[in-house]
Amino acid sequence: MLRDFTNKIKNWADVAIGEWGLLLIVLLVALGSFGLGRLSVLESVRATVSITNAPTVAEPRGMSIGGLIVASRTGSAYYFPWCASAAKIAPQNQVWFTSEANARSAGYSPAKNCKGLGK
Repeated sequence: MLRDFTNKIKNWADVAIGEWGLLLIVLLVALGSFGLGRLSVLESVRATVSITNAPTVAEPRGMSIGGLIVASRTGSAYYFPWCASAAKIAPQNQVWFTSEANARSAGYSPAKNCKGLGK
């Protein structure tokens, strides 16, 4: 009984593939070719990527050995040496302090745009 059932399935598969198999194969090849053609068009439309060197914003600065805190002779705020505003102080106008207490006693206040300074 099981053998008869498997023979019926094999016969049905032979008939189905024989009648519809060739048509199904042609249809799948056509759809695959169309899809690959669409993909190749999308690849040619995509913009090319170019890699360039980004311009440097500022020259790297080493730590100055003048002290821990820097201020400008003409300003009223003090900064850590790595703060962006400290880089704008001309070397001849820089005043260096060993601590924040020394900078405060000289009349300077902590800069608001330099994180980590005492308020």
